[in-house]
Amino acid sequence: MSLYVGNLSYEVTQDSLTAVFAEYGSVKQVKLPTDRETGQLRGFAFVEMGTEAEEAAAIEALDGAEWMGRGLKVNKARPKEDRGSFGGGNRGGYGGGGGGGRRY
Repeated sequence: MSLYVGNLSYEVTQDSLTAVFAEYGSVKQVKLPTDRETGQLRGFAFVEMGTEAEEAAAIEALDGAEWMGRGLKVNKARPKEDRGSFGGGNRGGYGGGGGGGRRY
């Protein structure tokens, strides 16, 4: 299981985030997602810790704490939703349907 860490500064690095969470236990992995088009950090991360107890300690200490001028949001990460093989969302058109709507 891993932790979701939100409201991060765009200046954060893997090393700095690892150092903060290492105060509460062993950090197995840190993922800092970036925008596909710009390469800029997206303002959140996923941190995997060694045990559930270490995760709980990090959540207790860091959720709401100010770091790098921002109030952190730290909680258990939810599993990624299965979006199916066809993607999702509105695929354009006028009517809100997925088939392209009417063309005038």
